[in-house]
Amino acid sequence: MLEQLLSFGRSLVRRKVVDLSNLEDSKLCRCLGTIDLIALGVGSTLGAGVYVLAGEVAKGDSGPSIVISFLIAALASVMAGLCYAEFGARVPKTGSAYLYSYVTVGEIWAFITGWNLILSYVIGTSSVARAWSATFDEMIGGPIEIFCKTYFSMNSPGLAQYPDFFAVCLILLLSGLLSFGVKESAWVNKVFTSINVLVLLFVIISGFVKGDTHNWSISEETLINVTIATRNLSVTANVSSDYGAGGFMPYGFSGTLAGAATCFYAFVGFDCIATTGEEVKNPQRAIPIGIVVSLTVCFLAYFGVSAALTLMMPYYLLDEKSPLPMAFEYVGWAPAKYVVAVGSLCALSTSLLGSIFPMPRVIYAMAEDGVLFKALARINPKTKTPVIATMSSGVVAAIMAFLFDLKALVDMMSIGTLLAYSLVAVCVLILRYQPDGALERQASNGERDYLSSEEGESDMTESESHLNMLKMGSSTLQTVLHPPASPSEHSSSVVNMSIGVLVLVVCAVSYLTTYHISSILGVKVWILALLSVCLLIFSGCILLVCRQPQTSKKVSFMVPLLPFLPILSIFVNIYLMVQLSGDTWIRFSVWMAVGFLIYFGYGMWHSVERQRQLQATAGNATTTTQENKSNQEKPGGMDPEGNDQERFICPEKTSQC
Repeated sequence: MLEQLLSFGRSLVRRKVVDLSNLEDSKLCRCLGTIDLIALGVGSTLGAGVYVLAGEVAKGDSGPSIVISFLIAALASVMAGLCYAEFGARVPKTGSAYLYSYVTVGEIWAFITGWNLILSYVIGTSSVARAWSATFDEMIGGPIEIFCKTYFSMNSPGLAQYPDFFAVCLILLLSGLLSFGVKESAWVNKVFTSINVLVLLFVIISGFVKGDTHNWSISEETLINVTIATRNLSVTANVSSDYGAGGFMPYGFSGTLAGAATCFYAFVGFDCIATTGEEVKNPQRAIPIGIVVSLTVCFLAYFGVSAALTLMMPYYLLDEKSPLPMAFEYVGWAPAKYVVAVGSLCALSTSLLGSIFPMPRVIYAMAEDGVLFKALARINPKTKTPVIATMSSGVVAAIMAFLFDLKALVDMMSIGTLLAYSLVAVCVLILRYQPDGALERQASNGERDYLSSEEGESDMTESESHLNMLKMGSSTLQTVLHPPASPSEHSSSVVNMSIGVLVLVVCAVSYLTTYHISSILGVKVWILALLSVCLLIFSGCILLVCRQPQTSKKVSFMVPLLPFLPILSIFVNIYLMVQLSGDTWIRFSVWMAVGFLIYFGYGMWHSVERQRQLQATAGNATTTTQENKSNQEKPGGMDPEGNDQERFICPEKTSQC
């Protein structure tokens, strides 16, 4: 029974072996360049939020200091982006965070990551399509909404007010475009992204030309007068301002931080670059450059637009739904709102393409590995795209956009994205402290070790097993006290355990600081003691990780300031996940329950890694039988079929065209 449980546990954490000698082999079309990736990253990240979010955050949270909010949010996003960039250089294959988790922490974590990425992309696609439809409808006077509400009204809870036929057509059209070919899709994306960037440049330049620096230093007295006028108060004594204390940070630094937490989600989208590993000409160079440059461009755009907006118009007068058209009307440039409308539609188009594009790639990677249904991994021989995965995911997104009210589901996108960011940061830490060549280790060696360990366990007596465990424990303790000069299995085990404990501590601290903030402010002894213990354990884990040697293998891009930068990224992502509501976590649990049914009912048994291990077992048994026969016939003789095991378990070139 215990042996079966151990075998089951090992199957959950079996890791994918990537043959890095065949990186150029791909069933997909390798036609994208670095510029295509930058355009894809900028297009999917710099969506319609840049036209709306700046006004909403400036008015309610940050005031003019929204530029600082975007800077903090950009730094937090860059930490995750750098981790993605290093993995893109190390494992330039399709799959993004799903693949990175599979090669580092095991199959079950990879499936959880991939399943949540699919959810994020489906909801993202559906919500952006409805936003596109609503924006276009508003531009032409609202006939679509009036017609649909009149003839197709839906009043059921959880469903939308009316079915959005326009959004369905839009999703199916772009899904068809992606099925037709990635090169054509990239060309369309570049056109829309270029228009969007030009419109934003126009907004930024206009803001600095027509702006007034006085709007960054409004006095509290002015804000109190505005509050009195807005509320129509007759008594003006002891009135406090509704718009903060004035100045550059009217809501204080806490308001700036609150704005940064909202602005963080404006930088979500760059991870779609990581799904293009098998469609880029030089992925180990292009993926890191694409991620870093696209995040830089997006930060400059957000920074420039928010600065221009708050210079053109006092922050307390901003319109939360359409700040830019109102700002242009305020400075006397009303016709400029049509330019903004065109840019907004282009931004929504690229954002929609950026949501649809990575979705079938993640599904294809999971199906290719056998953890999702194999039919989804079929590639069209002419277009070199995963047609079934593209169209099936497009149909699901179209149905959601057609029927459901997506406002309640949008927060679920955040869980999938933040979980992926956290796991990628963890994977970078683990990988950098593994023995040299651990990732490139051939499947034959890894499986031979796995098999020999299983056979060894079955042959060992209980006392020998206990003795081995004691030896391993003493070796690990020795590694903690006296780290080796180069990475070893024991030093990587110390890092793995330290990171595991560190993640648990971060979860505990995030929970305490979120749900027991009143106890902290009240200086309660119990919570201060808990936080002190957590801080001590956290510091100890970081110290242990810092003492261990890193791999000497260099790649085209490596995360700087290791281990501090990935650890900070983990902390930020987990803290933001804890902020999400209980309803969001309940919906997330339902989605995960469906995923586990698929994994334990199908994926676990059809996994390519499992099939490879079974082949290795068969090969090992055949070799052993032949060795026994040979030894009986020719004592001391050589095994003429000694290479059979290698033949059975050598890595498959699954990515050949």
